[in-house]
Amino acid sequence: MLRYTLMRLGIFAGCLLVVWGLVYAGAFPRGFGDSNPFWVLLLSLVLSAPISFVVLRKERDRASVQVSQRVDRMKANIEANRSQEDAAVDEVEQAQAQAPGQAQTSS
Repeated sequence: MLRYTLMRLGIFAGCLLVVWGLVYAGAFPRGFGDSNPFWVLLLSLVLSAPISFVVLRKERDRASVQVSQRVDRMKANIEANRSQEDAAVDEVEQAQAQAPGQAQTSS
């Protein structure tokens, strides 16, 4: 997952450098007034999203498999804990059911 995130960030950084160079070279408009940094960031985001979608497809699939495996493990752990809790509750209920009968006989 970290690898995918870093690759995504790298593609964005590359797009940012390219867009920034093209804006200052005059190939893209500079924006309105003081909006130049925001324009460059927005254009970089718009360009990097489809590039990441296409280029990082295999890495995204690997990351999704890892996430789904983690979710499955967490569900299994939760179910195991739930089973342990149910067993403990059953033991307590049995002990409580036996306790009143013992209290009556000892009195």
